[in-house]
Amino acid sequence: MPALEADGHRVRARPAVRTRIPLRQLLRVASVACGIQFGWALQLSLLTPYVQELGIPHAWASIIWLCGPLSGLVVQPLVGHMSDRCTSRYGRRRPFIVVGAACIAVSVLIIGFSADIGWLLGDRGGGIRPRAIAVFVFGFWILDVANNVTQGPCRALLADLTEKDYRRTRVANAYFSLFMAVGNVLGYAIGSLSYLFKVFPFSITPACNVNCANLKSAFFIDTAFIAITTCISISAAQEIPLGSSNRTTPFADEGPGQSSHIEEAFLWELFGAFKYFPGKWGAGFVWGISSILMTLCFLAMLVITFVNKSIGVVGHDSPPDGIVIAALAIFAILGVPLAITYSVPYALVSSRIESLGLGQGLSMGVLNLAIVIPQVVVSLGSGPWDQLFGGGNAPAFAVAGVASLASGLVAILAIPRSTAQKPRAVT
Repeated sequence: MPALEADGHRVRARPAVRTRIPLRQLLRVASVACGIQFGWALQLSLLTPYVQELGIPHAWASIIWLCGPLSGLVVQPLVGHMSDRCTSRYGRRRPFIVVGAACIAVSVLIIGFSADIGWLLGDRGGGIRPRAIAVFVFGFWILDVANNVTQGPCRALLADLTEKDYRRTRVANAYFSLFMAVGNVLGYAIGSLSYLFKVFPFSITPACNVNCANLKSAFFIDTAFIAITTCISISAAQEIPLGSSNRTTPFADEGPGQSSHIEEAFLWELFGAFKYFPGKWGAGFVWGISSILMTLCFLAMLVITFVNKSIGVVGHDSPPDGIVIAALAIFAILGVPLAITYSVPYALVSSRIESLGLGQGLSMGVLNLAIVIPQVVVSLGSGPWDQLFGGGNAPAFAVAGVASLASGLVAILAIPRSTAQKPRAVT
């Protein structure tokens, strides 16, 4: 009997193993990336023509596009640090996600109605519209700040949910990257439609022509889309407030053992590549190889540019079909390293951040510095580089190729290849 009692004490003293978050739950949480990237795609495809329509000079237009990198330089680390220490009863990350999404919706409406607001404030004529420009720039800055407010906590929330389950962390970031790609495709597809104003006929006003009305209509869709994906994401995880003693169930409507094994098997087969690549070769090795592949793509772009010039295609002449097909093939191949860059670095940081004593939110913001600093350098330097070498984008591609090669070598040689143990789940 004493031996049985001692065994019973040992069983009761054994720490509980944390339940693994189901993959379909991670899909729902990561879905907000689709709404965010949908807005980014609309921003990239529609706002440059709209800027010119408002009368903003070309030189100033490039400065406006610095809003994104500059806001990311400051906002993401700051918001990440704040979310790490947020004590809201709604959780650490979700309040920032909701506020950021709401600001995105408000800012795109401000941008869409900037011509109308400028008209009400006194803009007339078809030239430069200073009041509309002021409203547009204000909305544009708010949009970029809001995007950065939302993205960091989204990544950090996924890291919070997966915790020390590094396999789940890799898959969660892969899902996030997947939804970013879906949002890009949908955003560019919607931005290419020239008849959206017919869906929202009230968008045409004395201050807003057909092109302006199309942009406004696209942003109506963006507002609804970001609202839907945000609701899906934040409802998928019931965060435990910071400091709470019960932090064992970070997701909402799943109890222990309730995950469907059939759905788990289907999702693992659907994204089967993520089971093998990081575990066999190491995530850093995969990231490095993808960066070297990116270098080869940039080199191929330079070769195609040289061939195109050597055969005498200049000005607005259409290049031969072979040149077009080769260029499209290179851009398709570039999707592979782009997808890896959107997922693997974040998974690596999430799984290794504990030893540095930093929170997940701050770590996501610091990682973002590696994105926005090169963006600022390219925005300010690519024009002078191109002019220095006689115009064209070849110098910028050459610099990008050297940078990606250096990145690949560092990732392969400097990042340790370690495989995390698969945690046991409660059944």
